[in-house]
Amino acid sequence: MINPLLRISTSALSVLLGAALMAQDSVKEDFVPSSKNQPGKEYPMVNSQGYARFRVEAPEAKSVTVTLGLGGRGGTKLEKQSDGSWMGTTEGPMDEGFHYYHLIVDDGAFNDPGALNYYGSCRWESGIEIPAHDKDFYALKDVPHGNVQQVLFSSPSTGVERRAFVYTPPEYGKTDKKYPVLYLQHGWGEDETAWSNQGHANLIMDNLIAEGKIEPFIIVMTYGMTNNVKFGTINQFDAKEFETVLVDELVPYIDKNFNTVPDKKHRAMAGLSMGGVETKLITMRRPETFGYYGLLSGGTYAPDDLKDSGVGLVFISCGSKENPDRVTSAVEALKNAGYNAVSYVSPDTAHEFLTWRRSLYRLAPLLFR
Repeated sequence: MINPLLRISTSALSVLLGAALMAQDSVKEDFVPSSKNQPGKEYPMVNSQGYARFRVEAPEAKSVTVTLGLGGRGGTKLEKQSDGSWMGTTEGPMDEGFHYYHLIVDDGAFNDPGALNYYGSCRWESGIEIPAHDKDFYALKDVPHGNVQQVLFSSPSTGVERRAFVYTPPEYGKTDKKYPVLYLQHGWGEDETAWSNQGHANLIMDNLIAEGKIEPFIIVMTYGMTNNVKFGTINQFDAKEFETVLVDELVPYIDKNFNTVPDKKHRAMAGLSMGGVETKLITMRRPETFGYYGLLSGGTYAPDDLKDSGVGLVFISCGSKENPDRVTSAVEALKNAGYNAVSYVSPDTAHEFLTWRRSLYRLAPLLFR
């Protein structure tokens, strides 16, 4: 007699295998190279459904896995081909937007030779872009473009010269006009290149300005000194060292060397993820410095946090796959307490750059009004 449990297990397995085969059969073969590929490289590729396909030359390898897949099930295992290359397609469609990944070849971690590299997870990682249905707002268009320049500033508190990237709008420098400034912070594992490279902050600004949706302003992006924080110790992070660098060293440098309006009403701070944590900590301790606050997947404010702050706007956002109820309820509490507060929930995204691109797109028109 067949064990009923075995019959059920066999039936369930058949359903799962059938579903997997149907999923593979339904993958559209309209793959094109990712927009984040190295020049002239065909792979990795993406299709119109959001699947990603990889091809790696590693003829002597015993196994190759891409650390990008679904549900935390170990990524995408590639299969060896007759020509010695390894190929594979993600089990299902990925979230729209930018993703970090790398290769596991046997027991070693390597970047994908076909993809451009982006600083994340405290190392240079490969990057891939799953085209978003609303990508137009951060697309490279035939509009006037601003400038992103690297600056080096002295930091007596840390004893080194530090680096920042400064976005200035297309019209900057053509007159004596002075501009407001947004200090925009990256997340844990990233650095001052993140918002321009992964976030396309400059293109978002160029497009908003070209469409007449915002008054132009400057954006300053510097390293937030987040990457020495280890998992499990975030509650000990106080951002005081970075506070000194930002408020006492970088802000005066920017006001001295750029055409800014050097006061609180024309200065904002925002950050994604751990950069949002920094934003909250620093704005609470230095309310005289910044007049607008933005937390992008970086926690929330309570009304008591903002007492006597004189803040002009609080913007709090996250992805719909994060904790949207917490964000919306926090903003409702701030509104009820009399604060100008705005929430935004990015549809169908998690803790990822499409969430933060969309957040910046919605935050920028609200600033300095």
